[in-house]
Amino acid sequence: MSVAVTHSLGDVASPGKVEEAVKFAIDIGYRHFDCAYLYKNESEIGDGIQQKIKEGVVKREDLFVVSKLWCTFHKRSLVKGACQKSLAFFSPRHPERILECSDARPWSPPSQPRRTSLLLECLFAMEELVDAGLVKAIGISNFNHKQIERLLTKPGLKFKPANNQVNLTHKDLYKDYSLLLTGGFSVSRIPVLYSQVLIRFHIQRNVAVIPKSDKPHRIEENLKVRFQIRLLLHLSITSSYFLIKPNYI
Repeated sequence: MSVAVTHSLGDVASPGKVEEAVKFAIDIGYRHFDCAYLYKNESEIGDGIQQKIKEGVVKREDLFVVSKLWCTFHKRSLVKGACQKSLAFFSPRHPERILECSDARPWSPPSQPRRTSLLLECLFAMEELVDAGLVKAIGISNFNHKQIERLLTKPGLKFKPANNQVNLTHKDLYKDYSLLLTGGFSVSRIPVLYSQVLIRFHIQRNVAVIPKSDKPHRIEENLKVRFQIRLLLHLSITSSYFLIKPNYI
């Protein structure tokens, strides 16, 4: 499994807004785009990317595109056809990575053996996409640790998943790290938003962060995280204090 520090755009937006959001994001520097069959945004993301390529703003090789195979297509006989439908939106070059989505969240109890067996069957079918040159890599999404262990120890595994993409909410962060974000934050008297603190927190943990929005000002805000977070002092059970400094490196 691997992680990378990157600025990404995870798009779940109203119909008609995604293409404009993608074009704006490319203009200000985003290069990683996350989509899925379930989000119903693959077509608009593909259109937005193609438009910016035609304008000469960006080259396709500069972009990293990820899509997902939804759990209704995990049967081996359905995998290739479903993936090809998604890949068609990004012609002439396919996404860099396709993820297999589990219906179990990473912190949920292990799925029933039959369900996990279907996930393994699906992943083996997805390996054929790499062999055929349709995608550069395959990954997984929302797999729990038991599912990952079964996958990695399965005889005949040809390609290890490149990543496990999970959905993390603010409540999940508070639960895992007991952080209470109250009041305001400042970087040398420059205001910092809660969302920027959360994004930066994970970047400093070497986790690739994929914030989602279709609003230009939010998309731009999510990119402005050039500062450092350092925990100074834990004064009580319910509060933590942070030193936030600009990062000019």
